[in-house]
Amino acid sequence: MIEQAFTHASEFWGALGGLFLWSFLASTLVPISSEVALSAAHAVAAAPPLILFAVATSGNVCGALVNWLLGVWCLRFQHRRWFPVTPVQMQKARDRFARWGGWILLFSWIPLVGDPLTFAAGALRYPLARFLIVVTIGKAARYAAVLWITELVLPIFTAS
Repeated sequence: MIEQAFTHASEFWGALGGLFLWSFLASTLVPISSEVALSAAHAVAAAPPLILFAVATSGNVCGALVNWLLGVWCLRFQHRRWFPVTPVQMQKARDRFARWGGWILLFSWIPLVGDPLTFAAGALRYPLARFLIVVTIGKAARYAAVLWITELVLPIFTAS
């Protein structure tokens, strides 16, 4: 009995830890899909949907925070030849933030676009509190949509 409870608890926390890590990495430069991980975790009922939503969102926001911090930290090296962002790219980022403001961070969940946006926000010293609010809204909306779509599609594949 205790052994079963321990096994169930370790599977539960292992699944949540894996989802958090996968979502975290997906929000950095690692090219993986956290949407697939969330859908899979939901399909196997690893945890209630609200918990899966919270874990995936928090992991993804933490990854975006790492990008923001890298932007803040790396900016001091912008005049070095090896710096990965050219002055032209930095100016484009400034222009986008000037035009759209922090609302552009609502799109930080988009693959290939989101990581540079969150890095640029740090490099441009976008305020951290506002960054976290806007990024969380964008990423949470995406994960809510993923769970909703999974709920719609899952019965098609599980019907026998």
